[in-house]
Amino acid sequence: MLNYTERVTALMRDIVGRVPRLAFIDLDEVLVFARFGRSAADGAFATCHCLTLPTSEPGYYYWRDRRSGEVTRRSPWFVTRTPDVTVGGRKIKYLVSLALPRFCDQILSRTKKRTLYPDTEGWIAKLDTVVHELYHIDPDDVGIRKVAKADGARSLWSHGPEFYEEVAGMVRQYLATNPAPAMYDFLRYDFSELQTTYGGVAAATFRNYPSFPQRYLEALAEQPEDPPVSVPLAPLPLQCQPRLYADSDLIVREFSTLAARRLRRIAPARASMSAPRVGLECPVAGAPL
Repeated sequence: MLNYTERVTALMRDIVGRVPRLAFIDLDEVLVFARFGRSAADGAFATCHCLTLPTSEPGYYYWRDRRSGEVTRRSPWFVTRTPDVTVGGRKIKYLVSLALPRFCDQILSRTKKRTLYPDTEGWIAKLDTVVHELYHIDPDDVGIRKVAKADGARSLWSHGPEFYEEVAGMVRQYLATNPAPAMYDFLRYDFSELQTTYGGVAAATFRNYPSFPQRYLEALAEQPEDPPVSVPLAPLPLQCQPRLYADSDLIVREFSTLAARRLRRIAPARASMSAPRVGLECPVAGAPL
């Protein structure tokens, strides 16, 4: 069975070692995991999530009456925090999520970036997506990379024409270094072909699947004595997200076209950066994990 997130992580290590603009990235601080995403549905193929955002300034929610405009209730004061994720003894700064099987089934001709790769095989779309997510990582660890406009000013968006062109340039630069085909050959297969070739597709997920580390709200221990609006307090939404994640929170699941199922762990072992080592219930002889 193919561990897809493990293979993508290995490919990322090869890319940052060959593309100077990405050389600052420490892949031991990046965790690749999978979320379910149907191929026929709209949505992102992959997403870069930042875990270095600072705690927000205190604030509160409030509700107004639609007719009178008067505030009817408010929440306690709170801050928004980022959970801590530590894997293999290293603090994770960025997460990259892959939508499976949608990521595997993307086709260049059906994407906006097709004009950047004339007369190119369709699987290049997946390599472009991998480089795309790596390029979102900010060199200063202050969030998602800010995009510059043509005039040099900062854009309010995380994408733009120049961004896509720069990613395509790095894809071509990577391929020009003649990397070993074994690093990226798995991208040539769509999801059905991967299942046939490897006997199944597995990937790292989090124990609280389908959720994953996300920012959460935390009420201030000491509420301001003079609230700006004297109205009834409404409790904050129940926080179900863990605040700390560790190796034991990584679980390997097998993905299908309809769902993902947890695979049986047969021996404790230290997790790799892409997934914990597990035993599969139905391993295929001779197929790599």
